[in-house]
Amino acid sequence: MIVYCRPHVVDPSIRTWKGAELVHLPTLRNKYLDTFVHTLLAAIHAARSRPQPDVALFFIAGNSPLCLITRGAGIPTVINVDGLDSDRRKWNRFAKAYLRAAERLSPRMAHRAITDSYAAAHIYEQRYGREIGVVPYGAEVPEELRSDVLERLGLEPRRYVLFVGRLEPENNPHLLVEAWARIPSRVTNGMKLVVVGGAPYASEYINRVRRAADPRVVFPGYVFGPGYWQLQRNAYLFCAPTEVGGTHPVILEALAAGNCVLVNDYRPNAETVGDAGVYFSGGEGVPDLARELERLLQEPETVEDYRRRALERARLYSWDAVASAYEQMLLEVCDGLGHGPLQLDKLEELERATAALSP
Repeated sequence: MIVYCRPHVVDPSIRTWKGAELVHLPTLRNKYLDTFVHTLLAAIHAARSRPQPDVALFFIAGNSPLCLITRGAGIPTVINVDGLDSDRRKWNRFAKAYLRAAERLSPRMAHRAITDSYAAAHIYEQRYGREIGVVPYGAEVPEELRSDVLERLGLEPRRYVLFVGRLEPENNPHLLVEAWARIPSRVTNGMKLVVVGGAPYASEYINRVRRAADPRVVFPGYVFGPGYWQLQRNAYLFCAPTEVGGTHPVILEALAAGNCVLVNDYRPNAETVGDAGVYFSGGEGVPDLARELERLLQEPETVEDYRRRALERARLYSWDAVASAYEQMLLEVCDGLGHGPLQLDKLEELERATAALSP
């Protein structure tokens, strides 16, 4: 397996990882061109490689035109459109128009197109009139979790609410910060809100979020590895106010860590969480989010019940099942076995849950 990496994301000195060969290629550090330019160079590199790869796997719908490079070189090609990127508010009008066109054309540019959520696939079919396959993410908590992150950030176990994600408008950290500010200190009773993450091209927005926060909010930036999992395992609850995308890995990881999970009632979030989490109204926004947070802060027995539900739900998202689904799909594409949606036997419940959510 060959994985193409950007130098500002992956340490260029790392040449292999868990059996995969890492190829580091340059890019342009620009909000609109970073991913596209890097994928362009990766596609050209793959097309010219000798021997050629057996199959090329692209991610993000905006890269779909680049699938023609590997297809033109005779390489079976798959793209994971990874949610509906055109809905993100960070893009200008031109970028949104391009992404809509790229999403619509993805099944034609590659031999097969998939997404990571049945709800997202349903929205895709309604919007573009095409069926695409589904392979969700998996999640599992590593065994080794030693870290001093709680001590370093001045946190106590079960005494903070956790947010993890890119600090961008569609992930709504501003809603969470504003909602937290509405909860009286007598209710939070020393509890903190920890907002983990950042974004490479959103400094103005991040500064606005920080300015709106009160002293009960901690912004540690990015936290990876054991430190990240320590934060997940020791949170009072995990909040995901995001309203764009498909299956969000951080929500799966919060479930796997045994967190009580509070999410925006956006359909793909509901598909992931099912009845194992708590919802607030994305349409109502801050007032309802503040109400649910305040209720959960005052009902620790409810939080404990949802922790148990979370662990049960997380068992549906097995990395073994996901890997098997990818293997099956890639073998089919290599063998030229037609197109159409990919069914996952071990995740049929998710499809049924999505059908129940459909209008």
